[in-house]
Amino acid sequence: MNRILVVEDEERIASFVRKGLSANGFATTVVGDGTSAVELARGGSFDLMILDIGLPDQDGFSVLRSMREARVSIPVIILTARDSVRDTVAGLEGGADDYMTKPFRFEELLARVRLRLRRADNTPEATLLRVTDLSLDLRTRRAQVGETTVELTAREFTLLELFLRHPGQVLSREQILSHVWGYDFDPGSNIVDVYVRALRRKLGADRISTVRGMGYAVGR
Repeated sequence: MNRILVVEDEERIASFVRKGLSANGFATTVVGDGTSAVELARGGSFDLMILDIGLPDQDGFSVLRSMREARVSIPVIILTARDSVRDTVAGLEGGADDYMTKPFRFEELLARVRLRLRRADNTPEATLLRVTDLSLDLRTRRAQVGETTVELTAREFTLLELFLRHPGQVLSREQILSHVWGYDFDPGSNIVDVYVRALRRKLGADRISTVRGMGYAVGR
């Protein structure tokens, strides 16, 4: 299991990223200051860092510089509200591997995390997810039930991908909202139920199980 260090002092965003990464099988540690980030990174037990620039004690550029000077070579994705070309260039030239600005969509962050980890260990990522005769092609963005191809909307695709990456696991509405709709989701919304019904109409009513009081699952 890959271990990711999230360096973010805004609690709402830190919690959102941690929950999303944990739901996708990553061991995630969160710290809110640069000093702790450098100390933990030097310990050598993390595979990737997600780094905010605006930290309370020292900015992310200083954290990155300290890491690289200490020969800590793990991939670093900067995640920040600073969107100027100057800041982007400074981050990349300072040793970051990628640069994302806030607000952001979790699925894009997740894709970048997987890309950086894959490049770090040279392990190819599967492009076809399958549970029994239900499959999802990540390249063509199409689902298939048996021999029948099913067209999906962008949101339906993201939701089905989440289910198929966690076969048999019950995902709560909060986990699904956080992953598919981002950190500005309304916890009282019934949008998850609406999209689950839409997927059931396209894939078959028995493909997605309802676990009363807990959430939904595929392959359970």
